[in-house]
Amino acid sequence: MAAKISVLLVDDHAVVRAGYKTYLGLSEKIGDVFESDRGENACQLYEQHRPDIVVLDISMPGIGGFETMRRLLSRDPQCRVLIFSIHDELIYVARAIKAGAKGYIVKNSVPETLITAVCTIAQGKTFVAPELAQKLAVTMAVEENEDDKIKQLSPREFDIFCLLANGMTTREAAEKLCLSYKTVCNHSTAIKDKLGTKSIAEMTLLASRQGLINSIH
Repeated sequence: MAAKISVLLVDDHAVVRAGYKTYLGLSEKIGDVFESDRGENACQLYEQHRPDIVVLDISMPGIGGFETMRRLLSRDPQCRVLIFSIHDELIYVARAIKAGAKGYIVKNSVPETLITAVCTIAQGKTFVAPELAQKLAVTMAVEENEDDKIKQLSPREFDIFCLLANGMTTREAAEKLCLSYKTVCNHSTAIKDKLGTKSIAEMTLLASRQGLINSIH
C-alpha cells in the first residue's frame, strides 16, 4: 500500500483552512494535514514535519506567499509547493511557476481540483488549473521569445534599454551614461529594431513583462 500524502496547508483564514482540510480528508490518498496561518510559522512546521506538499496562499500577512516559497525552497530545493490563490491573472501564475512552484490553482476551482493537484504534484509532476494552463503556455512562449531578443542587445544597449524603459528621457540617459545625446538616439533606434518595438511605450511594456522595471542600478 502506497504511503499517504502529507500536506501543509498555509492560509491566514481559519475558516478557509477548515474547508480545504475537509476537502483533502475526502481522499484516501491524503494523510496528515498540517495547518499554518502565515509564512513564518509555515517554514518552522515544514522543518518539523517535512510534508510531501505545501499548499500555499499568495496573499497573507507577514512575509507573504512568494517569500515563504523562496525560504522553503532555499532550505529544501525538493520542497513541492502548490499555489492556491484567489488571483487568476496570468502574471501571478507565471511568476509563481518561475519562482519554483510545482502547481497553481485558483480558489474558485471545484474542490476535486485541489485533490487532483496535490496527488499529481506528489507524483513528481506539475499541475496548473486547466482554465489557466493554455493561456500560461502562450504567455510564457511570448516571454521566452522576448527574452531571446533582449539577449541580442549589447551590454551598452541593454543599459540604455533599461533606463529608457524605466522612464528616463534620451537626454537623461545620455547624461547618466556619459554619452552624447546622438549616440543614445542611435542606440535607441538599434534597440527598437532588435526588439521589434516601435515606441518607448512598447519597450516599457516588454521590460515590464521581463521584470526589468525599476532595475536601474
